[in-house]
Amino acid sequence: MTPCPVLWGFPYLSVPVTELHDPPSIGSRTLSSPCVMACSRTCSRILGLSLGTTALCAAVANTLLLFPNWDVTYLLRGLIGRHAMLGSGLWGGGLMVLIAATLISLMGWRYGCFSKIGPCCRMLTALLSSGLALLGAFICFITSGVALKDGPFCMFDVSPFNQTQAWEHGYPFKDLHNRNYLYDHSLWNSVCLEPSKAVVWHVCFFSTLLCISLLQILLVVIHFINSFLGLFCSLCEK
Repeated sequence: MTPCPVLWGFPYLSVPVTELHDPPSIGSRTLSSPCVMACSRTCSRILGLSLGTTALCAAVANTLLLFPNWDVTYLLRGLIGRHAMLGSGLWGGGLMVLIAATLISLMGWRYGCFSKIGPCCRMLTALLSSGLALLGAFICFITSGVALKDGPFCMFDVSPFNQTQAWEHGYPFKDLHNRNYLYDHSLWNSVCLEPSKAVVWHVCFFSTLLCISLLQILLVVIHFINSFLGLFCSLCEK
């Protein structure tokens, strides 16, 4: 270490020359990789919990569509619309997304066999879980959109069209081209006669399923980006 010079009677601090000119080591360049990996695991835990919560909400919303006005008799009599009976919120946005959320959470917590797998296997698992959740959410989204377009299944008056039968169960808003029931609230209580408030029940829960599936798709995209960053940092760390 060279002695420090004196200027105006005040000596400078003694600083080794090698500390000023030494290039950064290789380890310092990859110092941020463990931090990014920790953030990636934390993000996976949050995404797994969020997807699991949305899956349960989708299952509840689809279940309630089977019991309009909290009445089980419509289900027993087979008077439930095909969109609700399809159950896309139960097995699509519900079960499929829940399985993917469980895999994502296990990867985030490094639980069981996920604590020993390599980055490539983690990426493969992330792709499989993302694809499963994306497929389930997309099916739920399409079904909910079609259900909102067709309208509720209910009993309505068909006497102006059929003189032999005054009442019929079906989709009265499906062929209503000149008016959109979603914007014309005057049709909500005047067209469907039974069950009461069938339009409100239908619009409320299918809109909920539509929003939930959109949120699930967004979470899956975030999970895919997070998994790719985790894989990249794992390879850089090695």
